[in-house]
Amino acid sequence: MADYDLVIRNAKVVTEDRQLDGDIAVKDGQVVALEPAIAGKGRREIDAGGKFVLPGGVDSHCHIEQKSGFGIMCADDFYTGTVSAAFGGTTTVIPFAAQHRGMSLRQVVKDYHEAATPKAVIDYAFHLIVTDPSPQVLGQELPALIKDGYTSFKIYMTYDAMKVSDYQMLDILALARRDGALVMVHAESHDMINWLAHHLVDQGHVAPKFHAIAHARIAEAEATNRAISLARLVDAPLLLVHMSEIEAIETLRQAQEKGLKIFGETCPQYIALTADDMDKPGVEGAMWCCSPPPRDSEAQEAVWAALKDGTFQTFSSDHAPYQFNAGGKIPKGDKTTFKEMANGVPGLEVRMPLLFSEGVQKGRITLQQFVALTATNHARLYGLYPRKGTIAVGSDADFAIWDADKEVTLDWKMLHDNVGYTPYAGRQIKGWPITVVSRGRVVVEGGKLNAQRGSGQFLPCASPDSSKPLGQTSPELQAMSRFGAKPLF
Repeated sequence: MADYDLVIRNAKVVTEDRQLDGDIAVKDGQVVALEPAIAGKGRREIDAGGKFVLPGGVDSHCHIEQKSGFGIMCADDFYTGTVSAAFGGTTTVIPFAAQHRGMSLRQVVKDYHEAATPKAVIDYAFHLIVTDPSPQVLGQELPALIKDGYTSFKIYMTYDAMKVSDYQMLDILALARRDGALVMVHAESHDMINWLAHHLVDQGHVAPKFHAIAHARIAEAEATNRAISLARLVDAPLLLVHMSEIEAIETLRQAQEKGLKIFGETCPQYIALTADDMDKPGVEGAMWCCSPPPRDSEAQEAVWAALKDGTFQTFSSDHAPYQFNAGGKIPKGDKTTFKEMANGVPGLEVRMPLLFSEGVQKGRITLQQFVALTATNHARLYGLYPRKGTIAVGSDADFAIWDADKEVTLDWKMLHDNVGYTPYAGRQIKGWPITVVSRGRVVVEGGKLNAQRGSGQFLPCASPDSSKPLGQTSPELQAMSRFGAKPLF
């Protein structure tokens, strides 16, 4: 009779802080032993052959089965999206339950559960996107949802259909501070972008390459500084997502050096693409359009430096998949201007292999940093650690066997999303996950999927340490109580 459900033998087990050569034993979906040589037998045994076994990735920024602000539905639903994630070594995704104006957040969450439950093949949690912080939302729905395990939400400083005002941001940040949630922010200056875009379009400059000009670097830098200032006013932790720009990165670094709880994230497009990729005939360049846009080689080096020195805590895909047709990227076909294109690029499946190949294999980051950036830090930030994000006794048995020598030329036909193209086509990758285990289930093996639709589980998130304030509110807020005003917290 078997002692365990699964045993992985002869593995180089890597976590964020150590490497152990040995075996992993799994029972009832959890790691129950991690030793140099496990004596018991497994109902199923896999010989890793001395290959790296890394924690299953946690992708905490991806858009799945979500409508954009323009009303365009993502190409991937919760089946194709989670299948694609699994083949790329990711075993947990945290997509967004997106509120559009006038919608109840409670109903939004219900709708996303109905979409995910019958389709997801790996585990998932939800962030909320808040676009309409009404008294009902702030007073009742958000506090209740935080208690139910939705402990992070995203707000936008740009896009007409999505953005909130600075005043509304302060309301949301203050609520998150009080109730133990983490706010993520898309930081770009809406008026700068609109002003530039208006003048470009007015002069007939409508090709995709002008997207990068309208979404100017200073628009990201200014909004980053403003978002940090708003968070400082109310002593609220903050995560700046998909950072791409040198000055914004330096502003983040300076905030962290002051001891502020300001976190940063970047994505594959900012280490692998540049604005020049959008300079293609007709509207072809739309396939490389996302916000903020890729910059240049100098910005890429700044991104790598921030990944290496810990300024960035997470590396996410920001998977925003739209097919290249009138129902997706280019709603007006060849007549689509850069202002009308659906923003975003796919990246769920290639997120970890790209960082492994460009980062670990080329000596830019260590293997332990790779694990932290792709798994552990995500789980910590969003209240899922140590259940997710590591390989340890008591943790969910989520891990992948990596063939560090496997060489792959990226092509959409080898991927598993529903997009129809990849912006990374032709790129040479060295290192790929060949066997993927989710909660003890071998979900990917030999290039085949072994997981059933709906076998993924929803994960309520705890309020993480990252959401706790430092207790350093601004002098003005401190003065309110001294002068007899009612404290805000």
